[in-house]
Amino acid sequence: MEHAGMEGKIRTPDEVYGAQGQRAEERIQHLLTMFHDSFPGGNPRLFSAPGRTEIIGNHVDHNGGRILAASITLDTICAAEKTDDKTIVILSEGYQPIQVELAALSSVPKESGSISLVAGLAEAAQHFGYRIGGFRAVVTTEVIAAAGVSSSASFEMLLCAVIDHLYNGGTIDYAHYARMGQYAENRWWNKASGLMDQMACAVGGTILLDFSEGVRYESVDFSFDRLDMDLFIVNTGKGHADLSAEYSSIPHEMHEVAEALGVKQLSDSNEETLLSAIPSLRKTLKNDRAILRALHYYEECRRVDEAVEALRRGQTDRVLSLINAGGASSLMWLQNGYCCETPGEQSVPLMLALSERYIRSCGSGACRLHGGGFAGVIMAVLPRAERKRFFDYIAAYAGKENVYVMGIRGAGAVELSV
Repeated sequence: MEHAGMEGKIRTPDEVYGAQGQRAEERIQHLLTMFHDSFPGGNPRLFSAPGRTEIIGNHVDHNGGRILAASITLDTICAAEKTDDKTIVILSEGYQPIQVELAALSSVPKESGSISLVAGLAEAAQHFGYRIGGFRAVVTTEVIAAAGVSSSASFEMLLCAVIDHLYNGGTIDYAHYARMGQYAENRWWNKASGLMDQMACAVGGTILLDFSEGVRYESVDFSFDRLDMDLFIVNTGKGHADLSAEYSSIPHEMHEVAEALGVKQLSDSNEETLLSAIPSLRKTLKNDRAILRALHYYEECRRVDEAVEALRRGQTDRVLSLINAGGASSLMWLQNGYCCETPGEQSVPLMLALSERYIRSCGSGACRLHGGGFAGVIMAVLPRAERKRFFDYIAAYAGKENVYVMGIRGAGAVELSV
């Protein structure tokens, strides 16, 4: 497993934002103005955590699978200052203020939005043996909310960075950042999330994640820039913040199949064993969808391995083909393109159909469902020469305010040294 040293956890804005430097400087100045208006006389430190993109590996982390993921150039930033009153106060632009008393975490209601998440992270830090205390912070974000690029994980990893640097000397491993975020979501949001979103936001860059034994990762030298392509994230117009039950059904059904195969998670078995067991599984589980989702798991993990090998060999077309194949599997086998209860709402499949049509016309590219699914966003990868034409094309259907052109960012959850 790789570990992030302190030199990787503290970065200058130039290192983090590069060509986006002017925009980043404006955002930081706006953030500092907000902080000083709210907390006059303070001396805050600055932190940043990105959203994430999942290149290949949809819904396999919770069963010990492998994922190719990356941080993106949309992030959440905050100005935070340590206090000695055992109280966490967070003013997040566009949201209600949050105040959590560390001595009274049990009084915070669960499943109540961001305040539950903050209380959950505080409890998680204590659970894993880390120091925590009061702080006051102002937060603003560009990460699309409730849309599949992990706005919640970005917020979680941002606060983990604050707790790490203010109270633990920057010594907390990124894997524990991720576990703290997962703990908060599992126990305080009742959301059966894995660790992929948190790891991709925490570590930064492109990483190969392996969840078969805890969480391991290795950096992969890859960006869409190297393919002379752009990454588009298209918000389909409906968030998935209220779809926890749909989301949770996927790991639950995969675990049902694993249990029927006599193992804890699907990574402890293999596709051949599953194929042999399908006749008996159909009788005992009476759930064909669960079997299809397990088949998706094995095929998707294989695609991840093939994509990493293709990247090492410089086989661009093969990578794009695998992204397309993973997207097709998500729609047909994993079945997280839309909700069965509302079959008339199919914003994700519609935007994918329109993107596929464009890709056929230009001869190169890929698209797929992105993130948890059922609603939210899609990703599309197009040749850079098609940037304006594809933007205008898809914006005509989704709205230009819902189309984001971005890249892969090299830094994860960090303190910004200014």
